[in-house]
Amino acid sequence: METKAGDPGAFAQFDLSRVDSPAFVVDAAKLRANCQVLADIRDAADIKVLSALKAFSMWSVAPLIGEYLDGVCASGLWEARLAGEFYDGEIATYCAAYKPEDLEEICRLSDHLIFNSPAQMRRAALILEQGRATGGDFDVGLRINPQVPTGEVPRYDPSSPGSRLGFPLDQLTPEIMEGVEGIHFHNLCEQDFTPLAQTWDRVFDAIEPYFGQLKWINMGGGHHITRADYQRDELIEFLRDAKEDTGAEIYLEPGEAVALDAGILVGTILDTGANEVPFAITDISATCHMPDVIEAPYRPAMLGELAGGEGSAIRLGGPSCLAGDVIGDYRLPVPAEPGQRIAFLDQAHYSMVKTNTFNGVPLPSIWLWDSESDALELVKSFGYEDFRNRLS
Repeated sequence: METKAGDPGAFAQFDLSRVDSPAFVVDAAKLRANCQVLADIRDAADIKVLSALKAFSMWSVAPLIGEYLDGVCASGLWEARLAGEFYDGEIATYCAAYKPEDLEEICRLSDHLIFNSPAQMRRAALILEQGRATGGDFDVGLRINPQVPTGEVPRYDPSSPGSRLGFPLDQLTPEIMEGVEGIHFHNLCEQDFTPLAQTWDRVFDAIEPYFGQLKWINMGGGHHITRADYQRDELIEFLRDAKEDTGAEIYLEPGEAVALDAGILVGTILDTGANEVPFAITDISATCHMPDVIEAPYRPAMLGELAGGEGSAIRLGGPSCLAGDVIGDYRLPVPAEPGQRIAFLDQAHYSMVKTNTFNGVPLPSIWLWDSESDALELVKSFGYEDFRNRLS
């Protein structure tokens, strides 16, 4: 598996024994730094930036995010509810398919309601009409599929052949665009500026006839803007030009970029052994606590891992009964002994929102640390009841 890079940042100085295990630890100072970068881009380009809840929905830091960004984007009713309850600013809601019974409340909660197909938008016409008649102040957008594959892994590429996400750009017609107030496309995954420019070259020509009609154009997420090597100056110039050329408000909705390198997952070695290779079992489970390790797949970077040639590699796996619950092979910065603490980098986004209790594996607690003040707070812990109450 390819190792996913992670920047230890201030976590290099964090004492892992200060929290229980397993535990997510999120650095508020790093969140502020990431959001400041996004706000600077927003201000320089005169656009709007929303935080994608699907990637990072730790609502205890909603006030922090609200200090910098213009709102959030939701992926359905429950995220829209979360947004309405805890987050400031605009709410843009997109779902691959809405349940009709959810739409009335989504209309009430959302500023922008984005459909995946013209057919569903037509079927929802009466609900949308009633929503506006009862005071709903929202506009309606359509997600398009640019049909420009840019990703290395097809399952994470919305433009991969046969994708269900977005209405195919080559099927767009004036009849379909009737009543559409905004266009949404999300074509990137952990990428820099170049794939966005390639996507826009295709999208621009297709939607140019509707520039006078469109209130906004949402360029989605997957932009690694807060990564140190992202081409931010080029992005700012691009966004300025897009706004001037289209006459529309331009939106970005980064998810990973908000929480990039802002969190670690702390765990403990429980047991060790050998079966052709040395292994250790930890209280961190790939399948329960960071399922992208298996789904992507990727090898998460370890805090303080020894360089190649130093020490012997040991295979780390979780406590579940799944044979494939393996995190990867690592040269540990601590002795490979029960009771030793380890941590994996860049686990605030997607890992936290994807946790599950398969096999009765406990959920990690959630801690908020501020590396500038060293303040540490237990935000949430989970017990047996959380496992029991989701079953019947």
